[in-house]
Amino acid sequence: MPHVTDTTRPFGSVLTAMVTPMTADGAVDLEATVRLARHLVDAGNDGLVLSGTTGEASTTHAPEKAELVQAVVEAVGDRAYVLSGAGSNDTAHAVRMAEQAAEAGAHGLLVVAPYYSRPSQPGVLRHFEAVADATDLPVMLYDVPGRTGVRLAPATIDAIAEHPRVVAMKDAAGDPYASSKAITRTGLAWYSGDDSLLLPLLAVGAVGIVSVVGHVAAGQLASVTRAWRDGDHAEALRVSRTIIPAIDALNGAGFQAVAAKAALEITGHLPTRAVRLPLVAASDDELETIRAGLRAAGLLDIALR
Repeated sequence: MPHVTDTTRPFGSVLTAMVTPMTADGAVDLEATVRLARHLVDAGNDGLVLSGTTGEASTTHAPEKAELVQAVVEAVGDRAYVLSGAGSNDTAHAVRMAEQAAEAGAHGLLVVAPYYSRPSQPGVLRHFEAVADATDLPVMLYDVPGRTGVRLAPATIDAIAEHPRVVAMKDAAGDPYASSKAITRTGLAWYSGDDSLLLPLLAVGAVGIVSVVGHVAAGQLASVTRAWRDGDHAEALRVSRTIIPAIDALNGAGFQAVAAKAALEITGHLPTRAVRLPLVAASDDELETIRAGLRAAGLLDIALR
């Protein structure tokens, strides 16, 4: 695991929520996974999140998740933080996922609020506590009400922030003002969970990002976060504006795993854009739209050098 030099950024500054490479018939491709993980770290990521939404966690299975962690930690675990998702609407299942991730060598956990069942806030809190209690790994919470159907209440965030292993928040709630207040109250390390909100959240105290566009623009994201830390806000804004077309291309339709895999196929970092149902791989027309976004962001020529 990378040496922690700044406790305010416990998982680094730029993490990509990595896709899970698959063969044309839908099997997890561990060789492609290792190649991609090395490329992403070389490109500027200091952390990777496995088995999140973009990693198709809802359709990969427990042994596959463990194999992904083992392979990526072996490949880049000395250079980047490797987090694994432990998200489920079944608390017992989420606990098992956390335990298996720890056994496989993960450096931390990403724990999302239970989805679909829309539990009460006390239920959400007890879910987080159970998962955080299951291992000795540090935990990044994930607030994404657009997918889970439940938003974390301020009192819930404050309560779980007291847990000694809860150290960070991935924020995709889309409310920078509420985020500012939560950062002030809790002292958690705050990470944007939305590519389009990196600068607004840095402005209210965030320390980094868990990204989708980081598959193709990690270097630019690293430049943005570094410039912001150095006080060069004009440079942070300039760089962030250059990748707007790529952010739209990879996030605009809401199928981030599909778009990210298509972008990686375009740039030569994945052999296939295969996904598992109910996701459907990008069509050739969609591929061209994504290609146009990468080209407009100045990323296509860079990626192919």
